[in-house]
Amino acid sequence: MTDLNISIFKERRAKVASQMESNSILMLCSSNIVPRNNDTTFPFRQDSNFYYLTGFNEPNSVMLLKSDGTAYIFCRNKNPELEKWDGFMWGYQAAADEFNFDDGFDINDIDQLAPQIINGTSTVYALVGKNKDFDQQVIKWITAANSMERHQGNIDLKNFSNQLGMMRLVKEDSELSLMRKSCEIAALTHKAVISKAKVGMSEFDLETMYLNEFKTHGSKDISYTPIVAGGERACILHYIDNNQPIADGELVLVDAGCEWGLYASDITRTYPINGKFSAEQRAVYDVVLEAHNKACEAIQIGANCTDPQKASELSLSQGLKDLGFLTQSMDEIMDKQLFREFYYHKIGHWLGLDVHDDCPYSIGEKEVTFQKNMVMTIEPGIYVNQTANVDDKWKGIGIRIENDILATDTGYENLTSLVPSNADEIEGLMQ
Repeated sequence: MTDLNISIFKERRAKVASQMESNSILMLCSSNIVPRNNDTTFPFRQDSNFYYLTGFNEPNSVMLLKSDGTAYIFCRNKNPELEKWDGFMWGYQAAADEFNFDDGFDINDIDQLAPQIINGTSTVYALVGKNKDFDQQVIKWITAANSMERHQGNIDLKNFSNQLGMMRLVKEDSELSLMRKSCEIAALTHKAVISKAKVGMSEFDLETMYLNEFKTHGSKDISYTPIVAGGERACILHYIDNNQPIADGELVLVDAGCEWGLYASDITRTYPINGKFSAEQRAVYDVVLEAHNKACEAIQIGANCTDPQKASELSLSQGLKDLGFLTQSMDEIMDKQLFREFYYHKIGHWLGLDVHDDCPYSIGEKEVTFQKNMVMTIEPGIYVNQTANVDDKWKGIGIRIENDILATDTGYENLTSLVPSNADEIEGLMQ
């Protein structure tokens, strides 16, 4: 079953159908079981777009949705022998009944039935480019349908990614409830581990503590591979080895989140392993925190989704100039983007069923603007690599602060505020 009321998925399908051209069909596929190595597989995690419109959590499944609202599910047939090995499976008839589909079919019959269902339609929609193997299947079914009647018009294949992405971008109240729980668990986890972190612990020790705390607070799954980077390894954005010692006096950057009801959280905190920021570490930290706050303030209903990025760049550039890292005028720093040497990623990303939610930032040449109940991460950072033209005392400092921010009628809400961002509060937590 699912953490959401089953009726929600039928309501979503009806909303999607209302956005489709007349006489059209949308086709979506589930995730599949992926081999890990000999006779073992990776844990199954349902495709987010498929789950969003079906609530169905089994592999090897396909949904067909007609523009009149009629919906079909193709999935595995009931197999009691296989269930002895792999556990409960719905079977296509029970799946259709339980998940409010008009009919269900055996997935083994889809090559025969799909062309018959789409025969005579004008348009087939798919999330083109998301799953190349499924794209090829859809093209095969369209080709078969086109060949059924000599005098019918050809069926067009169109991409539905932007329409579905925009729908997913604005969160329903039920989704926000799940996201709040995910964010609460992640924040409590960060807070607990920060309070226990001590000199002598390694990156691996801390990662183990984070994973344990996620489960202790009720989350079965992480939303991405954690980053636990001590010292200068924090300057490597996607560092995931998490296996090195952390020296006394070094900072540790931890980027870790979890899932609740398949909805993601995403938090980064940077803290001194010995519980006390050095003067240089604190100076850089405060610059990053100021940029974080300025970026959050830029989240306003009707504002462009890139406004937080621009706010962070301006704030960080002024901070880098104040620290002496950049000596040029502010106009030159901004015009030439000289801050990129120390801040080389975007301010954040949409958050929801995916940690990088599958939603657009622009459509055509028009930027997406903030609406109520959109959720974006805000995560500015400064990374001082060994090659930087600064005094050696600054080198190796990598700091990022990330929170999950909800756009509201009055501005924004920090969904991950249970874990402190302020340096004094972090130091107090570690005493």
